[in-house]
Amino acid sequence: MIGKITIGKDFYGVLVYNEKKVNEGVGYVIDSNIEHSTAVNMTQEFNLIRQLRPGLGNAALHVSLNLPYSDQLDDKEFASLGCDYLMKMGFDNNQFIMYRHTDTEHEHIHIVANRVRYSGRITNDSNIKRRSREVLNGLERNYGLTQISTKASAKKSLDHKEIEKTLRTGDVPIKLILQERIGLAISRATDTTEFVKLLQELSISPRFNISITTGRVSGISFNYQGIVYKGSTLGKNFSWNSIVKQIDYEQTRDRSVILSANGKERGTDKIGEGNDDGTVKVEPRNNGIAKSTENSAQQSKSYVGEIKGNGVVEPLLEEAEWNPFKLELKDDINKKKSKRTKKKKGLNR
Repeated sequence: MIGKITIGKDFYGVLVYNEKKVNEGVGYVIDSNIEHSTAVNMTQEFNLIRQLRPGLGNAALHVSLNLPYSDQLDDKEFASLGCDYLMKMGFDNNQFIMYRHTDTEHEHIHIVANRVRYSGRITNDSNIKRRSREVLNGLERNYGLTQISTKASAKKSLDHKEIEKTLRTGDVPIKLILQERIGLAISRATDTTEFVKLLQELSISPRFNISITTGRVSGISFNYQGIVYKGSTLGKNFSWNSIVKQIDYEQTRDRSVILSANGKERGTDKIGEGNDDGTVKVEPRNNGIAKSTENSAQQSKSYVGEIKGNGVVEPLLEEAEWNPFKLELKDDINKKKSKRTKKKKGLNR
């Protein structure tokens, strides 16, 4: 469930928007503690309580609660969820009106509420979006709805675009699939070899960031269906520093396993052939370049590298990725240097 929150100065604008949906036949009121009337009359009623705090600028709360396509609630259930949301957000003694809209494929409601309470106190809006997400997580569980967010402490939550894509397509996000499957592999694996094997059985190709000179692994990424996520972007439990605390890893012993995994992930390791000498076998093309099945467009933005014959990733750039702004800046500097050179030549004449 997605909650979109705006806090503004004026009740009239948001009431006009919702009343327009009512007049078009794609919206109706499912709960309220003010009289449902025209936008002008309802604004006046909201402002009567607002006058208790004349110095408050942003008094109008407007929030929409959106369900995934797979979830449905009837009017009574949705009104109950909306009231529970208001209460847990601190709007338990405030004016509100709740609309249900039917102009989209996914079910959703809009709530307009007054931040000024009947007592004259003000409902706090500090960290309101973070608090809203925490409340929605609980409501998803209580109402048996699809949970599309995870605890940030161990796993990173879906970002806004990922949540909207989930609502639009109805597909389980790849981030959640990876978090579940990698977590399973970590819990079952006793060492690096078994960890890599379990990942591959779960259709996940690990990619290790390994130093050419020292052999030290500094990070890990995961390729699933051509989409690559860095371990750290999935949550701290999926970073390499965290993984090595949960499995038996030894740098020298596991080097060949890691190089082989890198080779298989990039298509440079022959399937079904071992690497007894600790190197990755390469199938050369006519021009001698290592064969790779990976589409460069599918690589994560954080990766800029070249595949060597031994399956090791060697950075082409020193940590920073290509930046068009730097290119423009460099070009501008070169132009200025050229102008200064021309001026000097003119003086010498």
